[in-house]
Amino acid sequence: MPMHLNRSQAPVPAGRPAIVRTTSRCRPDCEVDQGSRRTGAAGRWVHTLNPLPTRAALPGLLLVALATAAASGLARVVPSLNASTVAVVLGALVVNTGLHHPVLRAGTHYAAHRLLRIAVVLLGLQLGLPQLLGIGVGGLAVVVATVTITFAGTRLLGRVLGLSPARSLLIATGFSICGASAVAAMREVADSDDEDTAVAIALVTLCGSIAIFLLPALRGPLALEPAAFGSWVGASVHDVGQTVATAHRVPGSLTEAVVVKLTRVVLLAPLVAGVGVAARRRGTAAPISGASSRRPPLVPLFVVGFLAAIAVTSAGVLPTAVVHGATTVQADLLTAALFGLGTSIHVGKLVRTGSRSLLLALASWVLVAGVAYAGVRLVGG
Repeated sequence: MPMHLNRSQAPVPAGRPAIVRTTSRCRPDCEVDQGSRRTGAAGRWVHTLNPLPTRAALPGLLLVALATAAASGLARVVPSLNASTVAVVLGALVVNTGLHHPVLRAGTHYAAHRLLRIAVVLLGLQLGLPQLLGIGVGGLAVVVATVTITFAGTRLLGRVLGLSPARSLLIATGFSICGASAVAAMREVADSDDEDTAVAIALVTLCGSIAIFLLPALRGPLALEPAAFGSWVGASVHDVGQTVATAHRVPGSLTEAVVVKLTRVVLLAPLVAGVGVAARRRGTAAPISGASSRRPPLVPLFVVGFLAAIAVTSAGVLPTAVVHGATTVQADLLTAALFGLGTSIHVGKLVRTGSRSLLLALASWVLVAGVAYAGVRLVGG
């Protein structure tokens, strides 16, 4: 019987659909089953990743579900803890204690990619134009200046520290916009791997969790009234959940914090689009010999979904109960995805490169807090 070879060099009978066992671009140690077919005169292999979890992903997804429940439950028992932080730590513990067996990798990989994208889309349902318009011209100027200066400054510092452009880009995005969700959106155009993504999310989650305790303690010395403090928190704290947790500690600051924070989140789409345009131009102008010809997406499809969700919420066509339910689902999916990404944090690799990444994260944290504070002072809260 005639035979041909797939990429893994395993013999496959002619006439049968070939299933290629290939290595994930974003996690080198994770093998992903992809459908394969020949196309074109050269008979090149074209792969399409199934958007739905395969049977092989079920064991890993079961572990993800258990870890999500544990992280959320612990956060409820200990209010000072953030479920996102707990999820990242649990994922890191699993992989560094040798418990992340090969049978689990397909499921944790799926959570770290697909579920994270869905969480970003659902985040858009928390945003509505009417509430965002209440920020005013001065508040909008503070948000735009904070995001711009933090993003550009962090990338420049990353270059000075010798970090890879991809890791610097992800850290800059996470600290300037909205933490893990922003990192997830930017990774589509950053040409990064899971380790870069996991490190960026771990650092932004760590700093955001510390902010829950540190920023309220600084309110007195910085002479901020509750409303001004809320604006400062919204403009400088990374994750939406961390923003709410921080503002909750100072009565009268929550509304301002949420409005300013959600305005920051809206800037996620244009920032990703801008980086995507720049990446496509660089890829077109100076292709690397032998490199992949796949061009970075102008705007990832799930970012379009994020914008569509904002439009749906702004139109007011969804019942309040549906929006609240989507918010809960979004939080759970984000926690699940962060556990999946946590399994990419290898302590050995982190120790070798982590000091520079940590230094960049701390510098970015100081930068975003300083610029936001100056802006709030300038516009009077």
